[in-house]
Amino acid sequence: MNVYTYITPIVVLLFLIEIIITLRFQKKNYPFQDTITNLGTGIGNQCINLAVAFFVYKWYGFLFELTPFRIEVTWYTMVLLLLLQDFIFYWFHRLGHSINIFWAAHMAHHSSEEMNLSVGIRASFTQRLFQFLFFDWVLVVIGFSPEIVYAMAAVHLLLAYWHHTSLIKKMGWFEKFFVTPSHHRVHHGVNPQYIDKNFSEFLIIWDKLFGSFEPEEEEVCYGVTHPPRTWHPINLNFQFWKQLWDDAKNTKSFKDKLRIWFMPTGWRPADLVDEPLPSVIGYNKSEQVKYKSSSLENSKNYLIVQLIIGLAFMSFTINMNLPLRFWERFILSSGLFMMIISWSGILESKRWALGMEVVRILFMAFSLIFVLHQAEIMSFTSWSTFFILIVSGLSISYAGYHFNHKNQKLHQEAI
Repeated sequence: MNVYTYITPIVVLLFLIEIIITLRFQKKNYPFQDTITNLGTGIGNQCINLAVAFFVYKWYGFLFELTPFRIEVTWYTMVLLLLLQDFIFYWFHRLGHSINIFWAAHMAHHSSEEMNLSVGIRASFTQRLFQFLFFDWVLVVIGFSPEIVYAMAAVHLLLAYWHHTSLIKKMGWFEKFFVTPSHHRVHHGVNPQYIDKNFSEFLIIWDKLFGSFEPEEEEVCYGVTHPPRTWHPINLNFQFWKQLWDDAKNTKSFKDKLRIWFMPTGWRPADLVDEPLPSVIGYNKSEQVKYKSSSLENSKNYLIVQLIIGLAFMSFTINMNLPLRFWERFILSSGLFMMIISWSGILESKRWALGMEVVRILFMAFSLIFVLHQAEIMSFTSWSTFFILIVSGLSISYAGYHFNHKNQKLHQEAI
């Protein structure tokens, strides 16, 4: 069972509710480009979770067989597991802001310069793997089954999702014990006083106990100290990985080539440091220049339609109740990654955007038809096949006409 299959509809529903409220009160905290990037990154992350689940069940299953302890599933043991999960995640999260390699696995989630529920969906491709690889195995060793640990991690993630909003202000007595949006807004801030604060996800008491708590006072400026300045999901997720790799490759010190990965966040080899670190790290709203790009003309409504299609495609891909083999899910996931990369090209008016979009539409359509046929869910001559081909044809026709470089150039000259 993939628990994310059940959690995803809840996440989408909460997201849609916030969108409706935002439109109703004409707030401006949902820039289109950032939102599409967040949702696209979330789609890619759901595909990564398939591989993570496979790893968890195999590796954790091995650990579970070795440990002599067994904890039965009852309401009170599940409450205990949630509290243990929350405590462990606090330290995992704190380490994610303290050590270079762990920050590389976490940074993508902080790269948005906005705060809304779509930001909660912008999850790093590598963070969940790091969580299960380095931390959550302790829960299996003490007697919780791999399935329950994996499921609770997803529930814990859901409990933290609603914190990513600017619509909910202070919450009175509730804030004394539980993490609220106000607490988590601080965590996403690059204001100097907010950096590396409020790591808790469910109970705020961990931050208060271990000295990392900071209340929300000054208006929060969201993002990271070195913004990626792109909508490309691969670049967003691997910007800091690349920086670490480049430093490890370029430094002349063999010792530094190894230890750069495990040094405090921001540390670099001495022979690569051009100037000393500033005395104050971070900036506030008045100093921030948010990233924007010129999207291909007539792309907004097109991307909204493709997002709906992509979510349906993703739901099919991650549904473990369907009789799909691992390699079939891998093929479908590859199509989804092509899709979100193509979206970034459209958002940034890349010359390769049209070609990429046509190729990914054809790949997704024919791979879906092939996989459905292989799984004996439908035949090549069924109405579903024709529906997929019609939707794909309409998408290619729209993209081919509106995203054609010649038409874009004519439009820009007319302006």
